[in-house]
Parts: sequence; C-alpha cells; structure tokens
Amino acid sequence: MAQQIRVLGIESSCDDSAAAVLTVDDQGGADILSSQVADQSLLHAAFGGVVPEIAARAHTEKLDIVITAALADARLTLDDIDLVAVTSGPGLIGGVIAGVSYAKAIAAAKDLPIVGVNHLAGHALTPRMTDGLAFPYLLLLVSGGHCQFLLVKGISDFHRLGGTIDDAPGEAFDKTAKLLGLGYPGGPVIEAVSVNGDASRFDLPRPLIDRDDCDMSFSGLKTAVRRTADQLAAAQGGITAQDQADIAAGFQNAVADILVDKTAKALAIAGRLNGFAIAGGVAANKQIGDKLRTLAARHDLPFVQPPMQYCTDNAAMIAYAGALKFMAGQSEAADLIARPRWPLDISVQPMLGSGKKGAKA
Repeated sequence: MAQQIRVLGIESSCDDSAAAVLTVDDQGGADILSSQVADQSLLHAAFGGVVPEIAARAHTEKLDIVITAALADARLTLDDIDLVAVTSGPGLIGGVIAGVSYAKAIAAAKDLPIVGVNHLAGHALTPRMTDGLAFPYLLLLVSGGHCQFLLVKGISDFHRLGGTIDDAPGEAFDKTAKLLGLGYPGGPVIEAVSVNGDASRFDLPRPLIDRDDCDMSFSGLKTAVRRTADQLAAAQGGITAQDQADIAAGFQNAVADILVDKTAKALAIAGRLNGFAIAGGVAANKQIGDKLRTLAARHDLPFVQPPMQYCTDNAAMIAYAGALKFMAGQSEAADLIARPRWPLDISVQPMLGSGKKGAKA
C-alpha cells in the first residue's frame, strides 16, 4: 500500500501569499484538498510592477489568513498535518522570510517536520502533480521573474538547457504595458489589446534566434518597443489606441516567435522525452500556448499546460515538491533559512551572473 502524508504548503516568494493542503503518496500521486491565494495586484498597480517592501508587508498581513482558509477548505486542522513545506527561495527576500518564519513557527508549535522548497522546483514538478507526467520531460518555465528550459529527470534532478540572459518575459510584458499606458499586470492587458492589433505593422526584433542554443533575450525587444512608441509620439504628438494595439500585437507575436524557436532547439537537445510542459504566468497567453502546443504536436509529444491556478505562483506546487522531497529522505532542521538566490541547477554557469550572496539564476 502506498504511503500517504498530508502536507501544508506555504508560498510567498513574490506578490502572492498562498497556502495549500495536499495528500501526497510515495508514488507521486496527489490530491489537492485546498489551495488559497491572496493576490496583491491592486497594491502594485500604480507602480507598474512589484514593490518588494509593499509585497513583504502584505505577506505578513495575509499569510495567516490564507493558511487558516486552506485548512478550513480541507476540513482539517494543524493536528491533521504531517509535514510543513515552504518556499525558502529564490525570491524577494522579505516575502521569503515571511513565509519561512510562519512555517517554522507552525512546525515548532506542532512538532512537525519542515521542508524548504526551491520555488523553481515547485514549478518544475507541477506537470507531474496535475497530469502525472512521467520523467523525463522538458519544462518551459516562463513567468514574471524566470524564463528557463528545464530537463526534469527526477524529483531533485533538473538540468537547465538555457534561459533568458536579461529580462524575463513576464517582466517585459509588464514594462511594455506600462510604456504603452495599458496598466498592470502587463500580460493580460497586452493580450486583450492585441486582439485588435496588426502584429505585422512594426518590424520588431527577435533577439538571439540566429543562435543554435536555448538562451533568450527580451531586453532588446523591450527597447525596440520604446523606440517605436517614441518615434510615433514625436511624429504625431502622441500614440493612438490603434498604435497601442498594433505595438502590443507585434510585441506579443515577437515573444511567441522567440519562445517557439528556442523551444524547438531545446527539444532537439533534450533527447528522449515523455512530454513537453509549460508553467508560469506567461503560460496563460493563448497565442503563446497555441503555438507551443502545435510545436509539441509536430514532435509527437504530449503537451501539458497545467490549469492556470497551478501555473502561476501557488502553494499546492510547494506542498507537492516538499512532500516528494520529504519522502525521499530530505528534510531540514529548524535552522532552515530564506534564500534570495537559489539556482536549481548548480552544474551550469549562472545565467545572470553572481553577486556577494551567490548565483542569481
């Protein structure tokens, strides 16, 4: 009979305070009993991006609320929990500290084991949690803070094939939306405006697609958008709604083309796979999702796009990854620390360089 444990997961690495309760067995099966997320979008909208200090303060106010709600939804109490799993990095350090502190307090009060989870590992294992995708598979993690191709071979066996050398796509979406005066978060508003746009009107670049590796760049594309908008504004005294739609459509199409081109190269490098999956907030974009689904079909590979509530930041993926880690014999003592930087694959050079506190990604 499979061993089962009940896990409380806590996630606070960026701007979502989240908690979830799962039952996970030692064969990798999962039953998501509850998943709660307190979104902070309205707090950051005026700034066009996440403000770390505001995010950290909101986590301290919301974590106990989402934890209580997750337990209530699961019809359980802390006395029914076998394990606490928490995101301990990478992320905005104030938020990560808040989550780790809550998790350590609960574990100490109830004498429970605690596991620190790499946020990226949570995303990487989500296709297994939601769809039972067998190892090995290729994951494109594409979000506001990350963009990597990960060859997922096991619960702690990840190999990064490539990623962005500058901006993450979600960050580029947010900055482009702010530049065009479309609001925040950028992904949904650009996708909505693009419906009425002409993606071919402006010749926007597709950086690095002439290279055979899996690395990507979005900073130059973002700069080209700014230059295009500035030229229009100078020539006609501002930009019209149609200009906004056309630029947004061209930008979105360029991002999709870059991701498809680099995914094809990653698939060629990866070798035998049981599937291709995407995760992260940008995975919600229909044009990007449809193009990647078509690419997977051409390679005769199952395409997994988890339900959107488990693609974006959530605590269910943290609970799942933590449970697998714990059942494999990996757990932390009470001195678990919060890490602003925590590369998932330490066998390759950091994409974004290193600082005094270690590799960024």
